[in-house]
Amino acid sequence: MAQPYELDDGFGEGVRMGLIVLSTDESLENEARMVLAGRPVSLLHARIPAQPDVTPDSLRRMADEMTATAARLPRGLDVIGYGCTSASTIIGPDRVQALVQQAHPGVPVTNPISAVSAALKALGVGRIGYGSPYVRSVTAPMRDFLAGQGIDTVAEASFDQADDYTVARIAERSTRNMLETLAERDGVEGIFVSCTNLRSFGIIDAVEAATGRPVVSSNQALIWHMLRLAGAEARGWGPGRLFET
Repeated sequence: MAQPYELDDGFGEGVRMGLIVLSTDESLENEARMVLAGRPVSLLHARIPAQPDVTPDSLRRMADEMTATAARLPRGLDVIGYGCTSASTIIGPDRVQALVQQAHPGVPVTNPISAVSAALKALGVGRIGYGSPYVRSVTAPMRDFLAGQGIDTVAEASFDQADDYTVARIAERSTRNMLETLAERDGVEGIFVSCTNLRSFGIIDAVEAATGRPVVSSNQALIWHMLRLAGAEARGWGPGRLFET
């Protein structure tokens, strides 16, 4: 015999966010949990096929899977984020949005490179030190994109790594050393640490304290921007000056 039941909002009470995560990414979800644990936010993930060797061609191919992956997310979301800094640059933020919205019409869409641009502008930073794990063929389009947004790269450092499995295992102390070295360069107003698979949440506050400059990471900016687009009051939720804005 069918039993009577009532409906509520399930885990959807509060903000409902969808996140497209690369199949090779091991860091974004864990850093998102550091911000959202205990908050009135439901974060739902779908994984998009990605190649472990990060090149412009392998990144560009993710566009073919974007709509189908987005369709695996449930309806009724307040915002959707695509979690790849380099691919969102190579594919283009407008195309990423259009492909995701084919599955979720009208839902706001963001990505790390657009989020980083918004974050740096919110912090008043126009000249950056740019740290990443990438090879040069991947970093160049991102520098160009940011330059088109009025954000100039005046210093750059990289681990010159193309393998995503290795990137997820780069120690945060190594990233901290890279970022503090960048801050010593003339003209650096803030620091951008790129790649959703490069861990940084454990060092952002320490680097800001040591250098006196704001630090923006791909994951930090993406989560901040998603919360902002969803209308959440997230002051103080995450690391760094960005979550004080």
